[in-house]
Formats: sequence, structure tokens, C-alpha cells
Amino acid sequence: MQTSQESESSDTIHSLYHQPMQQIEPCCFSHISSQGTSMTYQTYNDQFFTLESSPAPGYVIYDSPSAVSISSNRSPYSPHCSQSYLSDQHQSPEFTYGSPLSGSSMVDDGNEYGHMLRELEMKLLGPESFTDDHCNYPTPDASLAMKYNHILQMNPGLDLKEVLLACAEAASEAESEADMATVNRLMDVLERMVSVTGEPIQRLGAYMLEGIRARLISSGSVIYKNLKCKEPTSSELMSSMRVLYDICPYYKFAYTSSNVAIEEAVENEPRIHIIDFCIAQGSQWMFLMKGLARRPGGPPHIRITGVDDTDSSHARGGGLHLVGQRLSEFAESCGVPFEFHGAAMSGCKVERDNLRVRAGEALAVNFPYMLHHMPDESVSTQNHRDRLLRLIKSFSPKIVTLLEQESNTNTASFFFFFFETLDYYAAMFESIDAARPRDDKQRISAEEHCVARDIVNIIACEGADRVERHEPFGKWRSRLTMAGFTPCPLSSSVAKAVRDMLKDYSGNYGLAESYGALFLGWKNRPLSTCSAWR
Repeated sequence: MQTSQESESSDTIHSLYHQPMQQIEPCCFSHISSQGTSMTYQTYNDQFFTLESSPAPGYVIYDSPSAVSISSNRSPYSPHCSQSYLSDQHQSPEFTYGSPLSGSSMVDDGNEYGHMLRELEMKLLGPESFTDDHCNYPTPDASLAMKYNHILQMNPGLDLKEVLLACAEAASEAESEADMATVNRLMDVLERMVSVTGEPIQRLGAYMLEGIRARLISSGSVIYKNLKCKEPTSSELMSSMRVLYDICPYYKFAYTSSNVAIEEAVENEPRIHIIDFCIAQGSQWMFLMKGLARRPGGPPHIRITGVDDTDSSHARGGGLHLVGQRLSEFAESCGVPFEFHGAAMSGCKVERDNLRVRAGEALAVNFPYMLHHMPDESVSTQNHRDRLLRLIKSFSPKIVTLLEQESNTNTASFFFFFFETLDYYAAMFESIDAARPRDDKQRISAEEHCVARDIVNIIACEGADRVERHEPFGKWRSRLTMAGFTPCPLSSSVAKAVRDMLKDYSGNYGLAESYGALFLGWKNRPLSTCSAWR
């Protein structure tokens, strides 16, 4: 039975996932979700405000580009129950945003992070949405067999999220042939409910179903090779990335926020060295060079080290020399003294000598949606994630900018990170859906090439083959602190630049600030974070 399953599932996987792992321009990432609740964003004439009653320091909520009220139906599995806020706002019961904080060898800052995200969501949602009730992720149900029977009857009123979660739970607990028969029947039910051309949750469900299938038929490198079997041409891949770049602000959020932060940090520095751990096409630095070229007294000397790998090279259609040539020509047109150095390797392989740091240069390091690809202590004793942070700290950089997805799919159990993935990506698909018609072929291609494979990687793969290992800001904050970094709160200029950029997008996007970091959100869910360190 398993052999026939493998053949059938492999064919399905081959038809849906034929793209390489991407660290390209813009750096491919996937995330996000929508919790159903009611909230209102308000516009305050381009001003921001703070809530003095907030028990945690540094919270600022920035309005979305236009006022909008948002309501959506809440899934019965939503971790954020419909609530009313405490009468005393200074009380701050523990509230864990997203999936439970993953276990690791680090000091667990779960309570602090729970308070922080609770307050952050309160800014996005409004204080009326919370009480001191505890709302956590669903736990396995003792009467799961009864739920399965209900689902297997294919009741017309079935909720797709409920069926996905039941299938994931069954798959995680299956121990016998009878159990596997139940899982297969559940997958058959899902097959009739999902569609890569349907509503956002139907499209997401199609990819998550393939992830479950891939997880059941094999693991590790076999799955990973299956998912990479048919790579799109570089032009197809770049076209898909361009679609996402145009219709969603996630990449522009990364470019805009880090550029402004870096430009402020290196003000008046005559020589600047930028290390970009996801150089892609290098377009981000054209915007920065254009700004530095207008500096009173003349532009500084700029040197860029671009870290790259074979997947990025495939997407770009050539090696790092193409990036260097492109940036050199642009710098010359702006009158900016410029050098480029390419480090064609995965971030895991980067050592001190590869970065060519020189004395007398102000060092800026950029981690754009890539550090979560580095294996940590749960994968390897080498722990490249923390090793790389310690290496960068040893150079005493002027600034380090970190852009990451606000999700937790690293070390939790399968059922919990499946739930997190469903919750997280549902909002991303919804945000994409708001920008393009449902039958738009370019949007469908972009989702398949740039998002679907990440989803399957999270669900199907384990160990070193699972490269999508997101962590929430609280965990990154702990890692950076343990590596010796101190936070550099982002200025109001960074927030203003992002807010100006968001005016070109849906009013459902919002911006909030906590602990000096910026959080980009869709409706009531933080999607991405930008923070700066030194």
C-alpha cells in the first residue's frame, strides 16, 4: 500500500512543486495568517500615538494607509478567542501569540514574549479584543475518532480548516494500517475540498494536503529531491518573484526599513562596507546608493559583499559577477566610489575570511529573510544560526538589520507547527488574493513557484532537509542578545518611510512597533518584523 501511495503522491507533488529553494530577488519567503475577529484601523493625519497604559515599554501603533473596518469569521481552532478586554489595562496576564514558543537550549523568554505580543496585537486589534482568558492552540482530542467519523461522512457544512487539522492530527498519531486507512480517507475528503484556483484557504489547503502526503510517503532527502525535480527556468522564476514584489509589500518592507536604518547608522562615515546575506539582484542597494550620492560634501566609498548560493544563481540566470557588474554600472552613474565582492556560498558555509572585513570601514550587515534557513541547535551541533551571529558580532558592526517572518515553525511538534503554518499562510494567501483576480494566471504561478514549496518543506521535511524554520521575534531577540548584540530602536523616520510605502497597498496592512522593532501586519496578524542591532 505504501509503494502505490508513494508513486501516486510523487506524481502529484511533481505537478505542483517544480521550483528550487529560493533566496533571490526579492528573497522568497512565505508566512502569515488571519485570525477572525473585528477591528478598526484609524488614520491620524500621518501622526503616531502611544498608549500610556501599556505595561511593556516602547509600543507605538502606526495607522494603515486608509481607515478600514475588518470583520471575518473565526475558525473554531483560532488561538485568539473572541474576548473583551480587562477593565484594568495594567493587568497583563500571560498571552502567547501564535504557537507555543519552541523549546531550545536558550533561556526561554516565553512570559516576556507573550506579554509583548499580547500588547502588540492589542494595538492592531484594539483593547476590546482581550480578557485574561487563556486561548491556546488546540490539543489532541480524546474523542478524535468521533470527529473523524463526522468528517468522513462529508457533511456539506464541513470547515476546511477543521478537516485540515483533523487530518494532520490523525497523520501525527497513525500507528497501524487501520490508522493509515483513516488518514487516507481524510485526505480523500480534503482532495474534494481544495483547489489551486479556488479561494485563499482552498489554495492553501491544496499545498498543505500535498505536504501531508509527502510526509507520509517518505522523509528527508527523498522528499526534498522530489520537490526539486522540475525546476522552472530562471526567467519563469524571476517573473513569479516580480509578481509578488509588485502586489505585496513584504519585500519592499524589508528594503525600505533596512535601507533607512542603515543610512542613518552610517551617517557621515567616509567608507562603508555592506554585507548582504541574500544579495539576489542587488536592487536594494541601488536605492541606498542613490540616497548616499546626495550626501553634502560628496558620497562615501561603498563596498558591498554579496553572499549567494546556487539557487539564487539559477533564479538570476547567472553568477554573482552579474550582480557586481550591475551595481558597479549604477554606482558609476551616481558618481559613487564602489567595490563589489561576491561570496558564492550558502550562509552556513560563511567563515571570517569570506567576508573580507577591513579596518577603517563602517560595517553594516543585512539579514533579509534568510537567517531562518540556517540550522540551529535542534538540527546540528554546529548550530550555524548562532555561529553566524557570533561571527558577525566579532566584527563590531555599526549596524545589523534583521528581517524575518513572524512565525514559529522551528522546533514545535508536528501538529502545532502544522497549525501555525495554516494560521500564518492563510493571511498571506488572503493578502495576495486581495491584490489580483482569483483566475489570474500570474498570481497562480507566483504562489506555486514562490510560496507552495516553502509550505510543503515545513510540513513534509525534518532534520537538515527542513530549511524553513521560522522563529518569532522574541526568540531572535534572545539569540541576538546571547550573541552579544544590543538593540538599536528604529527611528520614526524608518516607520514613516514604511507607512509611505504602504499607501500603495491595501488598507488591511498595518504597522506596529514594539521593543524598537517594526511589525508589518495583515489585518490583525503580524507578518514580518524588522529590527536593528549593534
